[in-house]
Amino acid sequence: MIHTPVLLKESIDYLITDKSGVYADGTIGFGGHAEKFLEILNDDATLIGCDVDKTAFDFCKNKFQNDKRVRLYNYNFDKIDFVLKVEGEKKLTGAFADLGVSSFQLDNKEVGFTFREDAPLDLRMDKTKPINAADVLNSFEEEDLVKIFYDFGEEFNSKKIAKRIVEKRGTKKFTSTKDLYQVIEELTPPNFLRKSLSRVFQALRIYVNNELDVLKTFLNNATDVLDTGGRIVIISYHSLEDRIVKDFFKYQSLECVCPSEFPICVCDKERRLKIITKRIVTPSDEEVKINYRARSAKMRVAEKL
Repeated sequence: MIHTPVLLKESIDYLITDKSGVYADGTIGFGGHAEKFLEILNDDATLIGCDVDKTAFDFCKNKFQNDKRVRLYNYNFDKIDFVLKVEGEKKLTGAFADLGVSSFQLDNKEVGFTFREDAPLDLRMDKTKPINAADVLNSFEEEDLVKIFYDFGEEFNSKKIAKRIVEKRGTKKFTSTKDLYQVIEELTPPNFLRKSLSRVFQALRIYVNNELDVLKTFLNNATDVLDTGGRIVIISYHSLEDRIVKDFFKYQSLECVCPSEFPICVCDKERRLKIITKRIVTPSDEEVKINYRARSAKMRVAEKL
């Protein structure tokens, strides 16, 4: 299984407001959502797909090679404004991003994202990046590792794990997922092990790929190039991402950000978005039964004013 698209019906219903529009799938992955979008869109529509993962990009290049509506770019999705200029398009009808790691990445140990099997300790989506997860563990100061594990993984045992890593690397460099797994296993009670592993690996992945800053840039750039009435649809999987999306949508939906004690508005704040999903959209119990990895998905939607 390559990947099962999450919140698929909801994605279609919220995103597609004009079947002849110009849409961007910023994290096209293996094309699960994009394939269904194309089934709904008219022949004169355009779907721009981006993915920094070369394996996913090549897969989609082959998958959609006969569909003239599809334009693919092996770029990170924060470059959406640049890609739109290359395409000669002025505005997007809708922008979509599913921030999850694909099933292929999680299940294929050669890709280096899983901790369930022994694999190279990589975690880079873009393999041309100079620093991978092993480099971080082998060279960063202890206090920097603590900050990464706590800030990006919310791991409560960050200090002990970072200290043990620094001790271990003095005699043997970290090269595989098993090396890191063993350190966490030594310091974590069995009933908390899986959660700690998930948090630490997530933290390293976010850091190595600069995921949170990329997301912030994408939100800004996508909003800039959205046409009036266009939608931005984001599916996130952990609180750090969701908080960024929530705060961005909230700020962009405000007309004024002056302190309450100011008698008149002096901020000249422009309201750019209207929040469509007042409450987060989550998968149904039925969807989670079919695809357990969908359980933590959270969708938020906003519309350009």
